[in-house]
Amino acid sequence: MLSQKLLDAINDQINFEIHSALIYKAMQAHFEAEDLPGMANWMDVQFQEEMSHAEKMFHFVCEAGGRVKMLAMDEPKNEYSSPLDAFETALSHEQIVTGRINNLMDLAQQERNHAAQIFLQWFVTEQIEEEASVGYIIAQLKRVEGDGRGLIMIDQELSKRTFVPIAAE
Repeated sequence: MLSQKLLDAINDQINFEIHSALIYKAMQAHFEAEDLPGMANWMDVQFQEEMSHAEKMFHFVCEAGGRVKMLAMDEPKNEYSSPLDAFETALSHEQIVTGRINNLMDLAQQERNHAAQIFLQWFVTEQIEEEASVGYIIAQLKRVEGDGRGLIMIDQELSKRTFVPIAAE
């Protein structure tokens, strides 16, 4: 059972995860238009991950006897000045997500909702990976400093990323 406060907070996060997915889909469209298919692929996989996170939370709320409420969303940014700009934006966004997940965990702990804490632990751990992954790409982009050959190599590497669905539990 979820308190109304925790239910509202998780519902808000479900919608934020979907908005996150839209941000990454817009980034994918940007990279497609810039002829950077590897970066577009990376963003598409990120889109799928964010949607799976929303879906995981959706099912948790339903299983806990709550009701999911879908909310309106803002239009995501659609243009970036460079690949570095897009990935720095992605990192800033992931840092916001980390803060939000941590706040959800804090609320679950305050309410002594052990099921929610166990559920949210997966997301706490996931955010470490999310930030590290984007941080690595930013470091690579900074190393090539606009060198087209380096950018092509990074793009080719990012084309290898595939979506791995969340394991059934």
